[in-house]
Amino acid sequence: MKKVLIAEDSPTMRSLIISTIEALDGYETVEAANGFEALRLLPREKVDLVITDINMPDINGLELIRYIRNNENYGAIPLFIISTESSEKDLAKGLALGANEYLIKPFDPSQLQTLLKKYLG
Repeated sequence: MKKVLIAEDSPTMRSLIISTIEALDGYETVEAANGFEALRLLPREKVDLVITDINMPDINGLELIRYIRNNENYGAIPLFIISTESSEKDLAKGLALGANEYLIKPFDPSQLQTLLKKYLG
């Protein structure tokens, strides 16, 4: 079973991402309503991939990515951003911080599934 951590403050968007991932065989999800919750879950859950929004209360997605990339225990975990932030500047910043992929909301569920298979097999 591949485990994906989803950090997204919108319950509607979170459930859309979860249903997209769990439609694939061999994938399960762990939910966090913000970056702070995601950081609390990381040591407890062995996750294979992290998906984060950028705009969240407490710790935002960019801060979450920075923390994960600078931590030797999690640094190699693939990271996707799914955000409404769609400017070239936002994309460049997210990728420069270490995100592997950047999808813009509303995202195409089949594209997310293809990327998951690419990174996790």
